[in-house]
Parts: sequence; C-alpha cells; structure tokens
Amino acid sequence: MLTLLNLLSAVSLLVWGTHIVRTGILRVFGSNLRRVLGQNMNRRPLAFLAGIVVTAVVQSSNATAMLVTSFVGQGLMAMTPALAIMLGADVGTALMARVLTLDLSWLSPLLIFLGVIFFLSRKQTRAGQLGRVAIGLGLIILALQLIVQAAAPITQAQGVKVLFASLTGDIMLDALVGALFAMISYSSLAAVLLTATLAGAEVISLPVAIGLVVGANIGSGLLAFISTSMQNAAGRRVALGSLLYKLIGLILIIPVLHPLVEWMDSLSFSPQELVIGFHLLYNTLRCLIMLPTVRPMGRLCNWMLPEREPSNGQIRPRHLDATALTTPSLALANAARETLRLGDIVDSLLEAMLGALRGTHTAIPQQVRALGEDAEALYSAIKLYLAQMPREDLSEQDNRRWAEIIELAINLKLACDLIERMLRKVQQQKTSQRREFSQIGLEELTGLQEQLLANLRLGLSVFLSADPQSARLLLREKRRFRAQERRLAHAHVSRLQRKVVQSIETSSLHLELIADMKRLNSLFCSSAYVVLGGSDTGGLLLDSVPEDAHPT
Repeated sequence: MLTLLNLLSAVSLLVWGTHIVRTGILRVFGSNLRRVLGQNMNRRPLAFLAGIVVTAVVQSSNATAMLVTSFVGQGLMAMTPALAIMLGADVGTALMARVLTLDLSWLSPLLIFLGVIFFLSRKQTRAGQLGRVAIGLGLIILALQLIVQAAAPITQAQGVKVLFASLTGDIMLDALVGALFAMISYSSLAAVLLTATLAGAEVISLPVAIGLVVGANIGSGLLAFISTSMQNAAGRRVALGSLLYKLIGLILIIPVLHPLVEWMDSLSFSPQELVIGFHLLYNTLRCLIMLPTVRPMGRLCNWMLPEREPSNGQIRPRHLDATALTTPSLALANAARETLRLGDIVDSLLEAMLGALRGTHTAIPQQVRALGEDAEALYSAIKLYLAQMPREDLSEQDNRRWAEIIELAINLKLACDLIERMLRKVQQQKTSQRREFSQIGLEELTGLQEQLLANLRLGLSVFLSADPQSARLLLREKRRFRAQERRLAHAHVSRLQRKVVQSIETSSLHLELIADMKRLNSLFCSSAYVVLGGSDTGGLLLDSVPEDAHPT
C-alpha cells in the first residue's frame, strides 16, 4: 500500500511541477507567447513549428491548447492555423518526454536550490518568476526519478503481473487503459513514462506498451476537450479537431501494429527506450501526415459543433476565458478586450444620441433599451471576471493594469447610464412637449456631440496602446472641449437675451445636455492620466497648454 502511495505521490509531483513551469513561463513570457501564437499564421508549416516551440517552452500541450482555444473562441485566430498549432503541440510534448527521460539527476537539486533562492527573494519580479520555473523543472526531473523508483517494486508484485497479464495486445483495450492512465494522472507524459517503466521491467509486452502510449495521447485529447466545456463553440471545435486527429491515429496504427512490433523487436534498444522512441516517432509521423488535412478537418468540426445564438438575443462576453485566469497577463488582456467591446456600446449610444438630436433615427427607445441591457451584461461579466483574479498574486505592473481596466469599465458603465438619461430627455421633449431646438442651438449640440464621440474613440485607443503622445493629445482635446462647452453655454445665454423663442423653450434641456456632455468627456479622458503617471502629472500637462492654442 505504501509503495502504491509513493507512486501516486510521484505522479502528483510531476503534474504539480508541470503546472508550476507552465504558470511561471506564462506569467513571464505570456504576452510574447500570445504574440507568437496570435499572429496571422496562414502558412501551416509556420503554425506547426510555433506549436512545437511553445509547447516545449511551457512543458505542456494542455497549456498550448488553452491558449489556442482561447484565441479561436475570441475570434483572434482562424480554425486552420489553430489545428496546425495543435498538431505541433503533440510533437512538442513528445520531444520534451524524450528530453526529460535523459539522465538529469544532477540537475534537479541545483534547479530547486537556485529557484527557491530567486523566488523567495524576488517573488514579484521577472527573476522571481524564472526562479519559480526552475523549481518546477527541478520537481519534474525529481518526480520522474521517483516514478521509476516507486514503480519498480510494484512491477514485481504478483497481483500487478496478473492485472497486466490481462492485456494481451488488443490495441483497442490497451488504448482505453492508456487513456484512463492519462486522465487519472492528468498528464499524458506521466502515463507514457509509467508505460515505459512497466515495459522495461517486462511486466507488459511491447504491443501492449504501444497501445497504452496511443491511448495516453487520446486521453490528453479528452482532457483538453473537457477543459473547453465552458468556452463557446469556436473554442471547443479546436479541441474536438485535436481529439479526432488522435482517434484517427489509433485507426491508422491498427493495420501496421504487428509488422511494427516485429521491426522494433529487431532493434538493439531496451524496451524502455523503444517505448519513448515510438512515442516520438508516432506523434511526429501522425502529425506530419495530418497537417495537409487541417482545412477539411476545420469544416468537419464546424459542422459537428455549430454556433448557437442565445435565445434571449442578449450579447454575451466573447473574450472572458475562465481557463486563462491562472495566467494574469492573459486574463488581463482578455478583460481589456471585453472592456473595449463595452466601449463600442457607448460609441453606439452616442451615435443614437446624434440621430435623436438630428431627428434622423427611428425606434430610438428600443435600440437604447437593447444597448443598455448589453452594457449591463458586459459590465457585470467584466467585474466578476476581474474579481476572480487574486490581486495578491499579481505583479505590480499587472496590479496597475487590473485597476485601469476596472476603472475604465466603471466609467463606461456610468457613461451608458448618463447617455440613456440624455436620450430620454430629448425624446420626451420631442414627443410630449413638441418642442425643437433652434437651428443654431442644434448645430452647437451636434458639433459638441461629434467632438465627444471623437474623444471617446481616442480615449479607448490610449487605454489600449498606452501611448504617451496620444495621451497628451487626449488631454489637449479635453481642454479644447471644456473651452468649447463654456463658449456654447455663453452663446445660449446670449440668445435668451435676444428673446429667441425656441431657445427660451428648450433652455433648461439645452444647458443640461451641455453639462452632461462635459461629465461624459471627463469620463472618456480619464485614461490619459493613467498613461502619463497619474492625475497630478496629467493636470500639470493640461495646465501647461496655452489657452490660445485652441480655437474658441
């Protein structure tokens, strides 16, 4: 019983070490890996190579699957290159299995020792996260040694020999057992290494070992597909395609199993080396053969998993991938993109406001109600998504970005509510009171509204790019807007003095709209202060701009 517990703990240590390496690499290089995978890879060989490299770096094909399914689910990547990357990931994980089975026992204590020093002394820095990666690599190497040591006495037990004797080389049964191994250990690598150890101890025959290795690959595909169950159909299609490719590999290996075993038996290698070598050769050949078929496979997956629209017609979050929450840089990028979608809704509301002022839009109440519900849904989703991120684990830079995102989301939601109230006031004046703005007053309001719309778009651009030059331009536009708002208020009072009838009738609403637009402008321009180092810096820059630099 103790021996079995030692084996299970060694497998658990392997899974934990892989998790530490993956999260550490993604925290340090997450943005760069996103850029590598997120580029428009129309050339399948390039996408295939990217899958190999990224998987070798993060030590996990499941981590690569998480990134790729997230990109496809968010519409940032097409299905064809995504499937090519997944095929490359299968080769990458087989390569790392071969590397990690080399004699690296001397490296494990060195990596753990140095990793702990760097991680504890500089936890929130890049060096500290690289120390975390070193700890994970050291634990992986240590776990592999422990698996071999713990499995040795188990393989000599009579009960285990009887159990594995029931596996007589039926590849379908062997593949099923291998898939269960991979799913229980949550790692195809652990299942392959355990299979190699059993084959080396002659507990299982080579045909059985091959079936277990093929099944371990299928098990990893099932794990990836299950982990995407909370994503939209587009993300799940990638995992489905990867799983189908692994099932096709099982079908292709059946006719050549016996000739392959006879050829491998003739080689002068140990059974353990043969199992690891087969794993690498099988994945490489299978993926190269399947690479030209990624386009038809994508069409098949689209047919098998069609996109279903929500029954209530309400907009849904597109970028808030729950599987990315363990990687702060990815999760924050997802939240930022969803916040930009909230900005698009504000943009649409401002366009509706322009239409209401000009009288060119119909069905304004229904449109505004739908946009308001969409804004509420996105704002709530962004807020809950960010709340799931433990801020104490974030670096200083990620903590600032977290605050920027939530502040912008709050400002945009406040803007939505304010624009809705403005629209109701305008509609009430036109329908109930039957009053119209004067021609010159209408031109002033629409001009100010167009300037407000331009500032919103510039503010969203500043939030996304964090460009200081654009931030300074936004602050100049804010000052220009304030000067324009004061000038228009004075012009309106002048019309009242001249007793312009339409201006007198709409005076209260006219001034209220100008004041509301001023508040909206402040909300839209707040992102400039963050980029320039806070409100104090922004205020100094704002005050440094000469008054006569702006038209009045």
